[in-house]
Amino acid sequence: MKKLAVLAGILAMSTAPAWAQTELSLWYHGAGNPTEGEILNTVISDFNASQSDWAVKLEQFPQGAYNDTIVAAAVAGNLPDIIDVDGPNMPNWAWAGYMAPLELSEGTLDGFLPGTIGTWQDKVYSVGLWDAAVAMFARKSVLEENGIRIPTLEQPWTGEEFNAALETLKASGKFEYALDLGMNDRGEWYPYAYSPFLQSFGGDIIDRTTYTTAEGALNGDAAIAFGEWWQSLFTNGYAPGTSQDPADRETGFIDGKYALQWNGNWNALKALEAFGDDLLFLPAPDFGNGPKIGAASWQFGVSATSEHKDGASAFIEFATQDKYVAAFSNGLGLIPATASAAELTENYKPGGPLAVFYDLSKQQGTLRPVTPGYVVEALEFIKLAADIANGADVADTLDAAVDAIDADIQRNNNYGF
Repeated sequence: MKKLAVLAGILAMSTAPAWAQTELSLWYHGAGNPTEGEILNTVISDFNASQSDWAVKLEQFPQGAYNDTIVAAAVAGNLPDIIDVDGPNMPNWAWAGYMAPLELSEGTLDGFLPGTIGTWQDKVYSVGLWDAAVAMFARKSVLEENGIRIPTLEQPWTGEEFNAALETLKASGKFEYALDLGMNDRGEWYPYAYSPFLQSFGGDIIDRTTYTTAEGALNGDAAIAFGEWWQSLFTNGYAPGTSQDPADRETGFIDGKYALQWNGNWNALKALEAFGDDLLFLPAPDFGNGPKIGAASWQFGVSATSEHKDGASAFIEFATQDKYVAAFSNGLGLIPATASAAELTENYKPGGPLAVFYDLSKQQGTLRPVTPGYVVEALEFIKLAADIANGADVADTLDAAVDAIDADIQRNNNYGF
């Protein structure tokens, strides 16, 4: 009997795993979005079941508190293994030592939209499974009734055409405003949605040749031309300003208060339900230096303090499979990161109702400045866009923004540039 017991013990040990899975902590910004959480939990469950080395454990935070939570954890030295980061914030977190470069297999990111790959100092630190894009929402019947040419990706409106269209729509007397820009949303929407207009004029938030100054880029002739045009949208009564009622932003275009609306693909389905085949998603106007829209959304990365960077990177690589990219797109309405994943979706597959957004992202998507200083530059852009809209002197406002941005860069020793 004793021999049998020993033999049974040996057999039990031989069939048991050599070691338990090592836990990987994942912090995510999506608390309060059950659909998002359900999809992410599916990815985690599949990954945990696919191998015996790692087990990812998820903790979610409200988006509004997420960034502060990461910063506080970094200061305290208790960051998780895997984090997600809003694309334009990644360079700051990498520079600050919060994040480490990803360890991905060669070819993992082949075919990914440029805006979904977070690169800092020639190394990939983050990858997104989706991107977002903005377009000019319009009704075909309204444009045709007012004799306005319908622009295309190949032939967008020029700045002159766009301004003329706004004047025509205002003069029709059928709308409270010709254009809704979403001015009530004074946060990251401002640099994401409006700074590409500045770039199309030939200016920028920062001089990207050096990333050490905003002088010339944000207060030169092109930037002043942008600022004067931007102010004219409000002085001419084309668009509601910073006092816009959020409820009007939500339903104004659908209710017929606005003829055009500058809005994102995440709000496209509501308008599509309201207008069907009459709805158009139009490209950005070209103000002289090409039509441009914002790019980069939330992305996954690995914390610099993780003791298991290989496992954390393995999870991120696992999550880049087309079926998961497509699942997030179908669930959240966002642009899938690859064309092959888009083919698996209802809205972004070729001929799908939102397929144009994939093309817009691919052809017009422009990253916000890839610099640790962006977190300050974004705040300065929000302020200048609101102040100019409210009537401030254009040149003085731009000069003040340049001074503030340059002072921040100098305080931080050029952020490594």
